[in-house]
Order: sequence, then C-alpha cells, then structure tokens
Amino acid sequence: MGILDFVKSAGEKLFGAKEAEEASEAFAASPDDEAAKARLEEMNRTAGDAIEAYINSQGLSVTGLAVTFDGASGVATVFGVAGDQASKEKILLCCGNVTGVSKVNDMLTVDQSEPEASFYTVVSGDNLSKIAKAQYGDANKYMIIFEANKPMLSHPDKIYPGQVLRIPAE
Repeated sequence: MGILDFVKSAGEKLFGAKEAEEASEAFAASPDDEAAKARLEEMNRTAGDAIEAYINSQGLSVTGLAVTFDGASGVATVFGVAGDQASKEKILLCCGNVTGVSKVNDMLTVDQSEPEASFYTVVSGDNLSKIAKAQYGDANKYMIIFEANKPMLSHPDKIYPGQVLRIPAE
C-alpha cells in the first residue's frame, strides 16, 4: 500500500478532468456555497465511477472494487482485494493512467502474494524495445513488458509519454 505518482495530463480521457478541476476551484473560492459543494461531490463521484468502470472493462481479477476521486488534489483512492499481484499492479495503472489523476492511493490487498514489479514512466522517444534494453539489457524482451501491461496496451507500438508501465522481474 502507498501512493504512486502519475503524470496528471497524460492518459485515458474517462471523465471531464477540466470540469472536475473547475468544480474544485469554485468550491475553494466559496466553501459555504452548497451548490458548489454539491457540484464538486457529483464531479468527484462521476470521476470515481468512470475509473471503476474502466478497471472493470479490463477484466482484471478484483473483489469489492471501489474507487474514489478528489479533483482538488488529483488523487484516486482504490479499495478492494486483487486476485494476484499482477492484477493489483494493473488496477493501480488503470487508475493512474487517466487524465486528471496525479496520484493513486493504493488501499488494495492481494489474495495471492507475489514479488512486486517496478514501474516506468514513458518519456518522449521511448518504445518498448528501448525500455526493455534499459531494464533487462535485451531489446528483444519488449514482449515481456507488453504482456505485463495487457489489456491496457493493445499494441506494442501504442505507448505515450507520461504513461506508466509495469516492468516485471525477468
């Protein structure tokens, strides 16, 4: 458990990140405004539901999944029990690789404990072969990274700057 950092402006566009930020600013400007407070709560709930639906669409093994979002801080908090360590890490990546999310508060537990993977943030000019060469010393091991990030990755060439990837141990 812990906090993972992500690039707030990179990732899947699942909800109106800009609208959530504006609702947070409106509430901050006048915290006694009940309409602003209700709008902020609605936007945060909508964002949390969208992230949760995205995780469910990936077919990952998790029980009791719940995601909350705080638009003011850009923090998504994820709760539940993942079937295995790989699923847990993929769930965290699903939460963080979303536009508007800058941090993920990991409150997940795991049924079957395994060694944790490391994470890598893609930079401009990266491809999976280049990352594999840096991480494993062999560019031809790019499929290990690709497979470790399925189903979020649909093709080895479809990565983008700011995206965070799982890098499993060899």
